[in-house]
Amino acid sequence: MTDVITVRYWAAAKAAAGTAVDQLVVDGPITMAEVVRRAADLHPGTRLPDVLAVCSALIGEQPVGKQDPGGLEVPPGSTIEFLPPFAGG
Repeated sequence: MTDVITVRYWAAAKAAAGTAVDQLVVDGPITMAEVVRRAADLHPGTRLPDVLAVCSALIGEQPVGKQDPGGLEVPPGSTIEFLPPFAGG
């Protein structure tokens, strides 16, 4: 059985990636920083790394907030949502 982490992109992140969803194949938990790096590597030559840098992220329904992405583990089977800042209120 292959373990995956599902990465969902919204708004400007979706436009930058050119897709709404990516699947990252993993052998076990990886850090949030690794999720971002691997997602960006799937879309070379795009604005995706810059867009992800300003996105809010959710793991499942839990906001990542200001947690250190290098120390935050993401288990296989998780869904990560990248939400760019929205204008307006």
